[in-house]
Amino acid sequence: MKIVWHLALVGIFAVSASPVIGKDKELQEVRPAIFEELVACRSVDDAGERLACYDSRVAAMDEAEKKDELVLADSTSMKEAKRGLFGFSIPKLKIFGNDSVEKEKFVLVAKIDSAFQTGYGQWTIILDDGARWVQVDTQTFVRNPAKDMEIKIREAAMGSYFANIAGQRAIRMRRVN
Repeated sequence: MKIVWHLALVGIFAVSASPVIGKDKELQEVRPAIFEELVACRSVDDAGERLACYDSRVAAMDEAEKKDELVLADSTSMKEAKRGLFGFSIPKLKIFGNDSVEKEKFVLVAKIDSAFQTGYGQWTIILDDGARWVQVDTQTFVRNPAKDMEIKIREAAMGSYFANIAGQRAIRMRRVN
């Protein structure tokens, strides 16, 4: 039982979700069966049997995690992963937590590692984490992007993003890798 409370206090969540098609044909997310079995242990009346249930289910979850059949993550690591994927189109899965909690628009703030113009005068900007962004409009800059300048990127319409570099007017960009 102590192990279960430790898991709850640390805030570890099972993020291995299996999609299920419901009666209304909508894609729904359900918790993994192995986690549901652990939760079901709460309903066992006898304290000894409940402890045995918890012990066996925690052992099964531990084994599944070691075999990479179950992935455990805390909210910090999920935010890090979401930041790394910012700008890519990914399916609407609950692997990054409950989207309804995070209604505010995410703004990526990073440093420019390098920047160069293509033959069409549009900029390609590589961030300090290796992400590559390309300009998709024809806006120009007062000060050209350069190494170590701050860039703020936020969502725009139709799959593109707005990027402000060193506080200048926003340009429209999209992520390419």
